Amino acid sequence: MKADALAPRALFDGAVHYEIPVFQRPYVWSEEDQWAPLWQDVRRVAERVVEANGDQDALKEIGGHFLGAIVFKSKPAISGDVTRHAVIDGQQRTTTLQLLLDAAQKAFTDLGYADEGEALEELTVNAAKRFRGKPEQFKLWPSRSDRETFAAALARTNGGQYSEHRIAEAHQFFSTEIRAWISGEYEEGEPEPVGTEKQRVEALTDVLQSRLLVVAINLSGHDDDQLIFETLNDRGTPLLKADLIKNWVFQQGERLHADIDSWPDRFWSDFDDDWWRDEAPQGRHLRSRVDTFLQYWLTMRTREEILVDETFRAFTQYASDHMKTVESAEALLTELIRDAETYRLLAESPPDTAAGRFYRRVIEEFELAATTPLLMWIISENHQVPDDQVELALGALESWVIRRTLLRYTTKDVNRFMVSALAILDGTAPEKIGTALFGYLSVQTAETRLWPSDDELQEYLPSLRIYKTIRQSRIRVVLEAIEQQLRSERHESVRLSSPLQIEHVMPQKWQKHWDQQPPLAGEAARERDRLVNTLGNLTLVTQKLNGSLAHRPWTDSEAQSIAPTGREAGKGKRSLLSKFSLLVLNKELIDDHPDAWTDADIAKRSTELTRLICKEWPGPHQFGPAADGADEA
Repeated sequence: MKADALAPRALFDGAVHYEIPVFQRPYVWSEEDQWAPLWQDVRRVAERVVEANGDQDALKEIGGHFLGAIVFKSKPAISGDVTRHAVIDGQQRTTTLQLLLDAAQKAFTDLGYADEGEALEELTVNAAKRFRGKPEQFKLWPSRSDRETFAAALARTNGGQYSEHRIAEAHQFFSTEIRAWISGEYEEGEPEPVGTEKQRVEALTDVLQSRLLVVAINLSGHDDDQLIFETLNDRGTPLLKADLIKNWVFQQGERLHADIDSWPDRFWSDFDDDWWRDEAPQGRHLRSRVDTFLQYWLTMRTREEILVDETFRAFTQYASDHMKTVESAEALLTELIRDAETYRLLAESPPDTAAGRFYRRVIEEFELAATTPLLMWIISENHQVPDDQVELALGALESWVIRRTLLRYTTKDVNRFMVSALAILDGTAPEKIGTALFGYLSVQTAETRLWPSDDELQEYLPSLRIYKTIRQSRIRVVLEAIEQQLRSERHESVRLSSPLQIEHVMPQKWQKHWDQQPPLAGEAARERDRLVNTLGNLTLVTQKLNGSLAHRPWTDSEAQSIAPTGREAGKGKRSLLSKFSLLVLNKELIDDHPDAWTDADIAKRSTELTRLICKEWPGPHQFGPAADGADEA
């Protein structure tokens, strides 16, 4: 077995043919989870190459982007044939890399950059005439179900017949993004692409040929490839970014002749705890908590967007200036461990505190982890922000997140936006932090950064079909907050402890017991389908009550006409809510609608709940005064 770190230029050099065995699963990677993050990584490295402007020292500092591992097994060589490899692990990664290379090659060629296009074509196609029209024409031959689409994409014979296949979608995604970036196109709120068109083409060629790195593991003939595959995927213990950083930190301590025997207990022992090394959800992925913390900590400290794969390099670059003396090194490590303690306590913060509430709602339920560096900065003991300013800052940021989510605004630019907000706070007096962040959020006008006003919510939210377009856990956060607001105004304040579920007052399958005479059809039926999934038709109930309510009609008189089944036969939905639910949300439904629950009632309640949302999460005009001198980035 031989392992090397290889770039595409080495991995696909010469007449090679990587074949994915028929038993491997088909291509399943997606835009949200893999293609878009990969393209952002590639683009970011390419932009750094452009900015280096040929400076060799600067180019060396850029390094490359690590894609992961590919495990393959070489087959015996035959004279005149391609060099054949069977891909044992990493088929999704290898397929995506080939689609990216081909999309870039075609974009270069179409835009008149023939030399760069030819250079990339050598990495996707075996040009010899003897391979034309055969699978060996391609450097990669995917699993059986993907082959036709893959060949059509690379040969430009798709014709639209494979448009909904993941392979075709991936190729189209990379093609669109590459062409837009090369041509200098960008959306409002995004930074303008750097350099000239030719510089961008040359930089992207450099990155795709030489700066995308994989660990290529070539199994020799006597290796048990199945055993190695299982070991890699099931029993391996990965080396964390934190492990690399720890080694570097202690090396620096030795160089400074520090008392490094005391450093583990003072600065690092906590990170060796199982809690830190355990994996926790990070978006749709699992990562160790310590690596996640270090990534966010570096973003907070450097005010730059730090990617997962850049954590070690970014840490060494940032910390080097602090490793000049023992005193400065220990000061940095003291601040690091203090922020780590704050990060660890976040998940345990009471929900009635600003930090605890923000963490549960925004980080956990709304899964907007990109706000974590800003949250950490605001509550860090190193910054000593007063409680009232913490409340103002996190309240404004939470409102910004929830209002944008409910209106289904994009989160495309949120990473950059949080970094720019960090830059605004840096240098601001602690007693003005909340005011400064509120002001900065308020003045944004770009679509990717706009903080929706009350008028916007009241105009659009009542009619939006939010169920199934917004995750139920997020809708539940909103309805629970409204329930608590109503309780604090007119009832005893009791914390909701048991998990509640979303319930449609008028059921989604309304045709069964909620239709009218004559039955709704056509556009009227489609409008009813939309209406039952709007905010005004949603409430909260326990799981057990949810099952009992089912598709029942609203009143007992309507329910009694149905064949009796179960313990609550003959009871309408209103009676069951009255009997079992203690929520103010449901009490108002029961009291105000004794005879019917209609389409007009849904529309009216949508408007009322939107008003309560505006009250719970005040917007830019109601929350507080804008900060003096806050400018849009």
